[in-house]
Amino acid sequence: MQTTTLYNQDFYAWTQRQIELLQAGQWNQVDIENLIEELDSLGKQQRQELRNRMGVLLGHLLKWHYQPVGRSRSWTGTIREQRRRIKEHLADNPSLKPYFSEAIERGYQDGLDLIERETSLDPKQLPQSCPFSEAEIFDEPVEMEE
Repeated sequence: MQTTTLYNQDFYAWTQRQIELLQAGQWNQVDIENLIEELDSLGKQQRQELRNRMGVLLGHLLKWHYQPVGRSRSWTGTIREQRRRIKEHLADNPSLKPYFSEAIERGYQDGLDLIERETSLDPKQLPQSCPFSEAEIFDEPVEMEE
């Protein structure tokens, strides 16, 4: 089966075939066009992962700061989890660090959307750009008061 046809019919089988061809050094049989497209897509997914996690984190930090009476263990857990996962993602993908400020900016807009969905707060009344420093995003304690 031709590799482009395989790509359209069974993506997993296509990936396995490309691996075999690359390992065997059969460069002339590799589906270069689709391989380039998939590698580009993988890179974009890593950036999207950072943006998505940043949006969840910033949305919860906004809730934490602007709706203190609603603070919950769930919010605390979400903030800790997203902080940890973002740090891990950046450790696994250090070349994303130059993209970090853009991820904060774009993630913040997603955080405002989260505020609109999950709270009675009006996102238009909140800062329209991220008010948190990097230290506040990652290091400010979020502990439930006893």
